[in-house]
Amino acid sequence: MEWRDEGILLGLRKHGETSVIAEVMTRSHGRHMGIIRGGRSRRMQPVLQPGNSVSLVWRARLDEHLGQYQVEPLVARAGRLMESAIGVHGVQAMAALLRLLPERDSHQRLHDAFAIILDSFDDPALAGSMYVRFELAVLEDLGFGLDLTRCAATGSRDRLIFVSPKSGRAVSADAGAAWADKLLALPSFLHSGDAASDTAEGLAAAFALTGYFLRRHVFEPRGLPEPAARAGLETAVQRQLGAKPASDRDNRTTPEDENL
Repeated sequence: MEWRDEGILLGLRKHGETSVIAEVMTRSHGRHMGIIRGGRSRRMQPVLQPGNSVSLVWRARLDEHLGQYQVEPLVARAGRLMESAIGVHGVQAMAALLRLLPERDSHQRLHDAFAIILDSFDDPALAGSMYVRFELAVLEDLGFGLDLTRCAATGSRDRLIFVSPKSGRAVSADAGAAWADKLLALPSFLHSGDAASDTAEGLAAAFALTGYFLRRHVFEPRGLPEPAARAGLETAVQRQLGAKPASDRDNRTTPEDENL
């Protein structure tokens, strides 16, 4: 068995005295493991860093075997990522999300978004907003996508300012007025088409929104803690924006109206 692909390194672990097992988010073959012979050498260490993009050749006798990688560098971004808290926490947080996906399942959209976001960490507002959209994409690929395009109660696309914690659907200002203290805030940039939140408060609300559904549908059912890198990323982004992260709203109860 043999295939060629490109991917982004997620992590490594030692294998024997000189080799490593590399975990790579490949473009066409999903999250995939493989042994790299001599991966602990001085020549390979700068290449084999989380966040770097590499060209891969994978070989194994059978498809279900771990197999071996031959690796060549494509984009060396790890050094730049390690220079900032946003970069350090960001690559770790996204790697943790990608590990929620079944191994060897292709998710080309997530691979491509991963690369774009890693190259955008110099802009705190853009980085935080793109990361939240990445979480929304992961939720969708896991089968828990949110509908933020129209009101759950009326079907309207106007004045969408809430999200129902029960259904994961948007709710308009008028329809949600009676349950305002029980609904999650919907930052405008997540449905308006804006690239990034224009306020620190909007970004904090976005982290609270996706965090709620990740805990409800993914982390808690699997008995997993929320990755510390996620909170670290939010804190680093908010500090760069000159604000403190807003408190989470996951203690809110679910609306009783079954239409929301």
